[in-house]
Amino acid sequence: MGRRPVTVRLARWSAEHPWRAIALWVVFVAVCFVGGTAAGLNEATDADQAIGEFGQAELIVDSGGFHQPATENVLITARSGALDPAAAKAAAQDATDRLRQVDGVASVGTPLPSRDGGALLVPITMAGDPETAGDRVQPLRDTTARVQEAHPQLRVEQVGGPSIDKALDDTLGKDFKRAELLSLPVTLAILIIAFGALIAAGVPVLLALSSVAAAMGLSTLASHLVPATDTTASVILLIGMAVGVDYSLFYVRREREERAKGRSGLDAVEIAAETSGHAVVVSGTAVIISMGGLLLAQDAIFSSLAVGSILVVAVAVIGSLTVLPALLAKLGRWVDRPRVPLLWRLTAPRTGRHGQPAAPRFWPAVLRPALRAPVATLLISVALLLALAAPALGMKLKFPGAEDVPRTTAAMQAYDRLTAAYPSNGTNHTVAVRAPADQADRVRAALTGLAGRTATDPLFAPAEGDGPEIRVSADRRVSVLEVATPYASRSAEASRSLHELRDDLVPAALGGIPGVEYAVGGGVAASEDYADHIWAKLPVVAAFVLALTFLVMAWTFRSVVVALTSILLNLLSAGAAYGLLVLVFQGEWAEGLLGFTSMDAIVTWLPLFLFVVLFGLSMDYHVFVVSRIREAVDRGMPNREAVAHGITSSAGVVTSAAVVMVGVFSIFATLSMIDFKQLGIGLAAAILLDATIIRAVVLPSLMTLLGDANWWAPRFLRRRPTVPPAEPPPAPAPELVGAR
Repeated sequence: MGRRPVTVRLARWSAEHPWRAIALWVVFVAVCFVGGTAAGLNEATDADQAIGEFGQAELIVDSGGFHQPATENVLITARSGALDPAAAKAAAQDATDRLRQVDGVASVGTPLPSRDGGALLVPITMAGDPETAGDRVQPLRDTTARVQEAHPQLRVEQVGGPSIDKALDDTLGKDFKRAELLSLPVTLAILIIAFGALIAAGVPVLLALSSVAAAMGLSTLASHLVPATDTTASVILLIGMAVGVDYSLFYVRREREERAKGRSGLDAVEIAAETSGHAVVVSGTAVIISMGGLLLAQDAIFSSLAVGSILVVAVAVIGSLTVLPALLAKLGRWVDRPRVPLLWRLTAPRTGRHGQPAAPRFWPAVLRPALRAPVATLLISVALLLALAAPALGMKLKFPGAEDVPRTTAAMQAYDRLTAAYPSNGTNHTVAVRAPADQADRVRAALTGLAGRTATDPLFAPAEGDGPEIRVSADRRVSVLEVATPYASRSAEASRSLHELRDDLVPAALGGIPGVEYAVGGGVAASEDYADHIWAKLPVVAAFVLALTFLVMAWTFRSVVVALTSILLNLLSAGAAYGLLVLVFQGEWAEGLLGFTSMDAIVTWLPLFLFVVLFGLSMDYHVFVVSRIREAVDRGMPNREAVAHGITSSAGVVTSAAVVMVGVFSIFATLSMIDFKQLGIGLAAAILLDATIIRAVVLPSLMTLLGDANWWAPRFLRRRPTVPPAEPPPAPAPELVGAR
């Protein structure tokens, strides 16, 4: 007898020494988490995240060493009709007097009337670190509220970066708290329905949560090599819960099946390790490869997400191969306790002829068209998916702007009134210039002339007050000018104003200065430059993921055809998800249904991230299903019956895993920010399509059509002859016998 696979040897040791395995896992998780906490998080800097000309502008500004304090404003407008100048002046003086007494206020400026006389603005400069201004702005907001009480005939509001940050943090904090409170009960409820027993439902959640905790600590340690961003922890939680639940669900379901056939506890664990455990390793490898492709984007955000995702997937795989067998061996038949009476009768493993799992009648009915008319079924299903993917050809990428932030907060409503009365306080372009110190006067003159030219151009908004403010660094080498546009950051006019600056106005103003270096940044520039970056990197990342996934699948299944069809099916799934995103979010028909305002674009970072996540997670199902089909073929079952057996025997667990993912991802679609809505809808829809149409219609029709050609491989890749397992081949479902 040959050497047993490593998955079996690990599982057997864990099953024979369950307390040691459980103790080692607890120590591992604790050491990772505590070690990461002690090491502290190393966050990415602006230099790490510099992309394109926008990034170059940021680096130039940073090199100037400017002290840029946080600023706030008190906006005074009429509740209706024209603004009473005397009343507004009195309110402005009251606000000034009160705010000067507030701790954290460095200075209060002279009130500034709007050009049309409809508003009065009191500028405030805050003391302290501008990065923490949002945490310290509440006393200022309270003071402004008291001014409002004293002048009820006017509208007195506070608006500025810190107060908007505070309002958004409060909104997002409530959103995430609701999502966290919902995700765990939703996952548990779905697993209880899938297993019909509380302990069996709790085991996958336990493994997923412990994997996330360990990966959080490891990612904190890894941040000292690859700096982390503020989204890393959220992605670790998202991916960790998805794969952790999936892997243990596959494993536990197979172990229960084998026990239902009469196997001993140890034998059941070994068979689960040899089959589902092997599938988990292959699937985890595919996910790690997909996430590793993000490193090729050469982007601090994606690199951080890649490292966090790789770590949590690797930990989940290790846990499913070690502590999970120990838990199952220790629990034994207690894993099916306490039972939920009705659900248990519906979900308990049943055996049919020859001791094989009995398939529900639903899945044979779904498979019948694919097995009886594979050509027609394949053509129709692929045509439908391609039609769904077609809108992706018109995908546009943009960063969300201030106009995409929910208007449910008073701060954003005040922001709208501020930008209407003072357009230069809205969308701004940053002209950053670096030149020798002896050229500082020429740079200032050039920037002053540039501001004058933009003041007469309808694409730009003239500066308020005494004219343009040009900031100059202490060493006179760096100069910065903010050029405002009255248009929203995602508008075509804002884009044209950026290109007019970059292509014409700035080069004309600064081009003749010796040793000059300049760049135009700002929110509009960040959106366009990052979109260009994503379009440039997406083919590179996709090629890497496709090539390595092909090699892993070909080696695992010893079949070039299976590897190729795996790639094609996952591309089809990703394309359909892209098309669905464009249909939903680049149009307006779903705004009322999902509670968003269309930005006529997809969030810039989403397509690349969605591709690698979907490609990795889709492989979970594909590997598990094809492994079952291959098992049946190796036992001598004809191809058509093997396809039917593999899909019907895995349908329950694949459906349960997909429902868990769809449930958790759908919660993200309820959040306020458009980024999370698009992410949640994109992931949920793609997983649903993949687990239903792809796995239950396209895959069986394609594998039925290909027949024995499914397993073709060049000589060097072919399997060595093996002795078939000592059990009869599984019988096909009675409903499918006539489909030959």
